[in-house]
Amino acid sequence: MSHSAVSRHIKLLEEHLGVLLFERRIRQSVLTPAGQAFYEQVSVALTQIAAAAVSLRRGAALRKVTVNVRPSFAVRWLIPRLPQFMALYPQIQPEVVTSTLLPDPAKETFDLVIRRGRSGWAPSLQPQRLLEDEILVVAAPSLLQSTALNSPKDLGRHTLLVSRSRANDWQKWLEHCGLKPLRQPPTLHFDHLHFVLQACVDGLGLALCPASLLAKDLSSGRLVCPLPELHQPLTRYYYALAADAAPEAQVFIEWMLAQIQQDAVTNRTQVPARASGA
Repeated sequence: MSHSAVSRHIKLLEEHLGVLLFERRIRQSVLTPAGQAFYEQVSVALTQIAAAAVSLRRGAALRKVTVNVRPSFAVRWLIPRLPQFMALYPQIQPEVVTSTLLPDPAKETFDLVIRRGRSGWAPSLQPQRLLEDEILVVAAPSLLQSTALNSPKDLGRHTLLVSRSRANDWQKWLEHCGLKPLRQPPTLHFDHLHFVLQACVDGLGLALCPASLLAKDLSSGRLVCPLPELHQPLTRYYYALAADAAPEAQVFIEWMLAQIQQDAVTNRTQVPARASGA
């Protein structure tokens, strides 16, 4: 369906409901409060209808959707949410494949791929916006109970956890936040961000992490964000469907978008927890 056709349908829906669902801005449209409330109530139902239609078209046989993502996104965002998807859509079997490089559609089989940024995608893939992101400082509550972090001045009292694949993150974050470089802070290095986060949960030091990968750790209290006002924008996530993607892949994307929207609502209503000590 074309953008103009979508716009016409939205206009008709607004006229039918008697409220504005979108605020039109240059190059983008933003949900109004009424539109947000409407979306939250109908999004799950719409994806269930789509899944039911797929099931009727294909019969009761289990259908597979192969999703190609980076390991950190799989472990910290996708897999913790999969039980909900499987409960909603038992006829769809998600298969998660991880890789650090973008897959080649000519050599690899997948229905859906998710990565940061728009560079390096195969010409046959059309990346679409999925998720905005930013980087935050996080720590285990037990660490902050023993060594406070009430302001940037306290950073030098802590060990900084560093991923070798993102070795310059602390320097870039300090520069973006207008803070002076730290003088030879103690550091611990790990091969991957996933190990950095586990070390952070275990109280070994402070970590810089994309907010998109923190939802479960923050909501469970395993990690807290002691300096929520200091954050750095990150390149957004994009998704693309393979040319021969199974119809169920669109159901999976709609479910992901609903999850992201719910996370955004939660983030707006919750203040990041803070723990501190003497």
